[in-house]
Order: sequence, then structure tokens, then C-alpha cells
Amino acid sequence: MNARVDHVLDEVLALPADERSAVAVALLESLENADSSAVSDAWRAEIRRRREELHSGRVRATPWAEVKQRFRAQ
Repeated sequence: MNARVDHVLDEVLALPADERSAVAVALLESLENADSSAVSDAWRAEIRRRREELHSGRVRATPWAEVKQRFRAQ
């Protein structure tokens, strides 16, 4: 990724889980409008499923900094 994308990603990842979810949905919808083959139905269903898990409280989001640290530790 480039610096601009990294910056935007850092900003979005700092948002609360429900707001990040809204951004993800908006991005998917923008891709659907541009090229419906860009995102498969399976991915859309998976993202919706994960969003519902976050909204219901069945799962808890992990901060991006923690995820990056885990990957770097491997």
C-alpha cells in the first residue's frame, strides 16, 4: 500500500467497531457499484456475518496495533 492508503487505514482502524463496520459496508457497496464481480457474494455474506457478530456482542474487535504486534512477533 502507499502512504495515503496507510494513513486512511490507520484513521479508520482507530474508529469504534460499529463505525469501522459501516466503513467496510460503504466500501463494499462502492465496489459493487463499480464492478459487481469485484466482490463475490460469499465475501459480502461473510462481512455481513462478522458485522452482525460485532453488533450482537458475540465477538470483540481487536485493536489494529495489537494485531500488528502479533504478526510481527511470529
